[in-house]
Amino acid sequence: MAQMIFVNLPVKDLETAKGFFGKLGYSFNPQFSDERTACLVISDTIFAMLLQEERFKDFTKKEIADASTSTEVILALSADSREKVDELADAALANGGSPANEPQDLGFMYGRSFQDPDHHIWEVVWMDLSAVEDQG
Repeated sequence: MAQMIFVNLPVKDLETAKGFFGKLGYSFNPQFSDERTACLVISDTIFAMLLQEERFKDFTKKEIADASTSTEVILALSADSREKVDELADAALANGGSPANEPQDLGFMYGRSFQDPDHHIWEVVWMDLSAVEDQG
């Protein structure tokens, strides 16, 4: 079985978070979701567990970082093309997301980033893998 990753993210309003990611075309696995948790399906092996802050606190003794004033993590997703980078970033910005950083265009690599409604930073990146392989 392929290794899977479940990234746990605290959210202030679960319905807002679900609505945002639903508008980006993502689905949720009801098997791992309840009234305080939503399992965001990013791919067959990548999931983000969106946990209401009170539920998130059940998993840590530390304070929850305020993502509006500090960066606790940057989540980077690959895209199949430059156009797919723009589609996802534009959809995020049109549906409640906010800009995070300036676009990066290195020719062989193109990326954009946004913040979700809870201010978690997401990067979407396309790379021409053949150009990277040629450099190695």
